[in-house]
Amino acid sequence: MPVSNAKCRVGQTWFGGLVGLALLAGCGQRADSMRIRLDGSSTVYPITEAVVEEYARVQPAARITVGVSGTGGGFQKFSRQEIDLANASRPISASEQRACRQARYAGLVVAYDGLAVVVNPANTWARTLTVAELKRIWEPAAQHRLTRWNQVRPEWPDAEIHLFGAGTASGTYDYFTQAIVGTAHASRGDYTASEDDNVLVQGVATDRLALGFFGFAYYAANRAALRLVAIDDERADNGAGPVAPSLATVENKTYAPLSRPLLLYVSGPAARRPVVQAFLRFYLAQAPRLAREVGYFPLPAAEVRRQQRRLAQFVALAGLPAPAAATTPPTP
Repeated sequence: MPVSNAKCRVGQTWFGGLVGLALLAGCGQRADSMRIRLDGSSTVYPITEAVVEEYARVQPAARITVGVSGTGGGFQKFSRQEIDLANASRPISASEQRACRQARYAGLVVAYDGLAVVVNPANTWARTLTVAELKRIWEPAAQHRLTRWNQVRPEWPDAEIHLFGAGTASGTYDYFTQAIVGTAHASRGDYTASEDDNVLVQGVATDRLALGFFGFAYYAANRAALRLVAIDDERADNGAGPVAPSLATVENKTYAPLSRPLLLYVSGPAARRPVVQAFLRFYLAQAPRLAREVGYFPLPAAEVRRQQRRLAQFVALAGLPAPAAATTPPTP
């Protein structure tokens, strides 16, 4: 069965979509002081999972819980100060900024993703898709109308097309609809949707007529069960033609428009806590190696240093009186 992380770094328990990942410490005040609460994107989860496991070796007293409720769900909890850190596969929106009760927060880039468009290996026809074709497949007007492969290209089979994609609480859904359809949250609704990328992986892996999209790490962990579709951004006048996601194409931005940063948000109150500061410093230092290990694309060394400076500056500001409104830039 396909899984999100081929290395199975940490045991997982699923309760209604919530992943509990805990490094248990003692009880009482010391346990509370060592507690860090995370939630949010399932796309960013494999990196965070790997960092938490590594951190347990150097700081076994830390008690870290990680939930997976999607980027939108994570930001809701972040705005209510229910969590300290939010995994996000897109920047925080204007409405989410307004909802934040804490006046200061910062978004740190931890890796890059080339959002993967995939089919079943038994699909022998869809080797490439243009951005225009993806739009025709996924735009709201396609619902109950574009339902067969030969409606995308006449030479393709006269067979149903079965679509799998991120749920509406997912940052991947927001990013994909904005990049492909042109408007965030503008999508057909007649597809199999889930904030759990493993559900999408399994759906495509068991259906020769399927087409789906999700973060690259979930493809990387299940290469034998999936096949990448190269994307041709005909709007870009660079002569690149169809391009598949890779370290090179994500770094040089030829995999367009589906390359994106992956983010970790920290609140001002959390940034004042030494345990959170130590964890974030460790996260940024280890993320390049671990991002590559779980199937994402690492930041260049210069960008890692930039994010480390951003963290240090935000920690210095976190102890100051809060401004009247949340004016901290949401993205680096």
